[in-house]
Amino acid sequence: MSLKAKLTLIFFIFPKKNTMNFLEWTSHFINLIYPKTCGACSRSLKKQEDIICLQCQYNLPRTNYHEEEENPIAKKFWGRVPLENAASFYYFGKKGRVQQLIHHLKYGGWPEVGLKIGEMYGTDLSKHERFQDIKLVLPIPLHPTKKAKRGYNQSDMFAEGLAKSMNIEWSADALVRKVFTESQTKKDRFERWENVESIFGIAKPELLEDKHILLVDDVITTGSTIEACATEILKLKNVKLSVVSIATAQS
Repeated sequence: MSLKAKLTLIFFIFPKKNTMNFLEWTSHFINLIYPKTCGACSRSLKKQEDIICLQCQYNLPRTNYHEEEENPIAKKFWGRVPLENAASFYYFGKKGRVQQLIHHLKYGGWPEVGLKIGEMYGTDLSKHERFQDIKLVLPIPLHPTKKAKRGYNQSDMFAEGLAKSMNIEWSADALVRKVFTESQTKKDRFERWENVESIFGIAKPELLEDKHILLVDDVITTGSTIEACATEILKLKNVKLSVVSIATAQS
């Protein structure tokens, strides 16, 4: 019998008047065996902390690009696609804490990281007028083969967290990736564009029309994936488009 099953059994035979004490004891016992750790620094989380410790929430390198209309992310898309706004939450550095968060999200089976970051960033975005008329959050889609292998789309998690804290809708299936592509990691800008050109499609155009849409991804590097997806979205009727990501390289 698994530990979880044993604890569940004990719960049902434990006297009801002591249920609250039992639940607290169980929580402490599980945390002792399987301590919750911060997704960024790997230190044990305190009772009031969740996913990312308070120290990391305060100290992780935020870009604050959402406060600047002409920030480096926005400039990256000038002359490529007409965006209303563009920003990233964190700066991404090799072997840094933000990289660890992204790794846990994409490869470590830790989708809660994306939800947490989305909720945090959505709270910030909601305070700025340029983001207040957004009606729908759309994640960059994974090909079904890659999504099945990973178990989830990391951008879905980020989108869901954003939508929750911004109190708007999001959709995991309004956009589709029609072609399976190779990893972008070791490609230059032109190769990245060739790798994603014409691979995205719109599955639910009626859901996107006449809306200000927030298109989201985990990391923005050259912007080729965002550009390819944005090009398809902007073919629709009366659409405005903004873009954000979890992280970007510091310029």
